[in-house]
Amino acid sequence: MSFAVSDHHADAVAATPAGAASLERLRAWPGDHRVVVGLSGGVDSSLTAALLVEAGWQVEGLTLWLMSGKGACCAEGLVDAAAICEQLGIPHHVVDFREHFQRQIVDFLLDGYGRGVTPLPCSRCNREVKFGPMLAWSRSERQIGRLATGHYARVRHAGAGEALPVPGDARGRHQLLRGLDAGKDQSYFLYDLPQEVLGELVFPLGEMRKSETRQEAQRFGLRTAAKPESQDLCLADHHGSMKAFLDAYLPPRQGEIVLQDGTVVGQHDGIEHFTIGQRRGLGVAWREPLHVVRLDAALNRVVVAPRQEAARSGCHIQAVNWVSMAPPEQPLEVEVQVRYRSEPEVAWMIPNPASPCGVAASGARRVELQFASPQFSITPGQAAVFYAGEVVLGGGLIES
Repeated sequence: MSFAVSDHHADAVAATPAGAASLERLRAWPGDHRVVVGLSGGVDSSLTAALLVEAGWQVEGLTLWLMSGKGACCAEGLVDAAAICEQLGIPHHVVDFREHFQRQIVDFLLDGYGRGVTPLPCSRCNREVKFGPMLAWSRSERQIGRLATGHYARVRHAGAGEALPVPGDARGRHQLLRGLDAGKDQSYFLYDLPQEVLGELVFPLGEMRKSETRQEAQRFGLRTAAKPESQDLCLADHHGSMKAFLDAYLPPRQGEIVLQDGTVVGQHDGIEHFTIGQRRGLGVAWREPLHVVRLDAALNRVVVAPRQEAARSGCHIQAVNWVSMAPPEQPLEVEVQVRYRSEPEVAWMIPNPASPCGVAASGARRVELQFASPQFSITPGQAAVFYAGEVVLGGGLIES
């Protein structure tokens, strides 16, 4: 199928090998070829829609209105998403999710920062605001049961062949895999999606590199082909910076910066402006570099220490979601990422550890991690995601 974009037809220029492979996979996709595409107004989601149209799918665009005012994801993004749908000749729907976003993300962030943790909004947003709710809307309003996005990740659907090997039971499960482009892989932020959502997802860019995405977008003449990527969290982009966002909601609360023995070495204007592992911007003069090792909300203190005192050999993980395998009953060795850009580290995972009150958890919703080598910047509130090679086993939130 071809369609006019800009002043030429998309098939007048040969697809890149990666683009051709994506088209082949989409054309051979089993079952219904009707899909709603989540459109942010960026190049990734724009190309996702274009590839699906060229592959012969019946495509509709959906953009969530999350915030009012400036910000690429909420003003310019809406305009670009609408223009892309006009280019591709597909319907475009805008759904007002501002109140839902405020409750699920903004209030969640403010509560976490107030308790002295550094919340991870992106995985929560994917679960509570984007994928599940978008799929539910698509089913109820458009009677379409599939959702596509421009994420750099892959799903190996149950029944599509033998499951990839994992250190547990993967029978009947949809498996989440890293994106082929290691520099763009977004599987870390998708660990919390449930099986019923994973089973309906289409990721056309999962086996493409970002450079190939740009080439394909140029082939289609998409207006977003050269659009720069946002480098910040959407709230930071919307307010100008993360500090500006926090200052807009949380009043200044001055307190002390202290060493682990209680020695006062400086002052701060709010613990929410600090994160575990931070070295720069502390405003502290000391005989050696200091790093944030703890945020004490009860005493309104930022606790700092030299790097050699900041490493941790283990941590506890709560609210675990098991993705590509069933919850394990025995300890097992896994690779763990404790930050989006951190390298995977080998750890021994112990399911169902005793809670602080001495009671064992159930269903492996809590695990303990013991790292092969001490780790720096283990941050309560952030996600620890477990991998076996390219397969996402599951993940949860760092508790302590």
